Amino acid sequence: MKATWRWFGPHDSVPVEWMEQAGARGVVSALHHIPPGTVWTDAEIAKRKQDIATRIDGAPSRLRWDVVESLPVSERIKTQTTGWRDHIDAYRHSLEAIARAGIKVVCYNFMPVLDWTRTDLAWRLDHGGTAMRFAAADFAAFDLHVLKRPAAVDDTPAPLRAAAAERIASMDDTAQARLAANLVMGLPGGQPGLTLDELRSHLATYDSISAEQLRRNLADFLAEVVPTAERLGLRLCCHPDDPPWPLLGLPRIVSTLDDYVALTDAVDSPANGVTLCSGSLGARADNDLPAMMRRLGCKVHFIHLRNTTREDGLGSFHEAEHLGGDTDMPALISEILAEETRRRAAGRTDAEIPFRPDHGQDILDDLTRQTQPGYPAIGRLKGLAELNGVIAGLTHALR
Repeated sequence: MKATWRWFGPHDSVPVEWMEQAGARGVVSALHHIPPGTVWTDAEIAKRKQDIATRIDGAPSRLRWDVVESLPVSERIKTQTTGWRDHIDAYRHSLEAIARAGIKVVCYNFMPVLDWTRTDLAWRLDHGGTAMRFAAADFAAFDLHVLKRPAAVDDTPAPLRAAAAERIASMDDTAQARLAANLVMGLPGGQPGLTLDELRSHLATYDSISAEQLRRNLADFLAEVVPTAERLGLRLCCHPDDPPWPLLGLPRIVSTLDDYVALTDAVDSPANGVTLCSGSLGARADNDLPAMMRRLGCKVHFIHLRNTTREDGLGSFHEAEHLGGDTDMPALISEILAEETRRRAAGRTDAEIPFRPDHGQDILDDLTRQTQPGYPAIGRLKGLAELNGVIAGLTHALR
């Protein structure tokens, strides 16, 4: 397993040498400033590679750009609306440039409108640190009483509607505005968040798109780009929905093992694979992460290791410590190591699977820094150290 670190570029609060000191052997990054549907150029990719290869004092680093996360799939592609084929062409051209730069793994997602979604970006923990949290009642309060989506009443179970009414009654205007900002902020390092009117407009685009139609659109996207990736020797890997269930009436189609089997079966190619995110998938009690790793093993090209604690039967959860939470992390890592052993025996060139400590709790000096939500320096360093300890112990036992 190759330890990597997500980095948002030169403006990231974590400098290159800190990634090295944390124990990362590779970097996960993207050109977040380039809008979806626009071609990534050789020059822009080369600049980011040089940023990664250079420490603050100008000395060379020991790091390289190993994984693109993400090369975003535009809403036009997801909905197959005007100009979507032009965006497909741009995607293929970007893959060509990525391959010329020597990068082999490209992560993407197919979540409609909203990417990962949290109601609280700094929820206070018992030890005094903070973590990101998804509170189902708060989300329902936003949907029902702030966004006022017409179908929200029918989509929300009665117990959750009652809890949402209590929550909204306890929020002043400032608290409601903060909740809305958290929910529409967009991916860290990515494009600006949406206004409520923009969100309503995007949701309207999906009024006629069912989960089945979105699956067909994903299959069409894969049919267009996977042959290019295979020719270039790239490995595409789809990130799961986060959280892994429908939100705001939007279909979610990459949330379970069956979803992933359908995705990989849609275009059978070594270039069509999976980003196994234990945190996203682990928010569902019916997702068995070690079993998913066994079933999907040969298709897993990239791994996010983090943990979540499920709080109730309504869908609430928070980001746990990497070895805490509801996912049996040692059991999952054991399955990853077993897959790597199989790949080495088969002579695969991708036997060492890149992983990163996904997210992290804000602890110690993290609490005084302005970082990307979920991406503190010390919290991730602690997580990576814990994960590396499990890997070392299991590897020693195997030997």
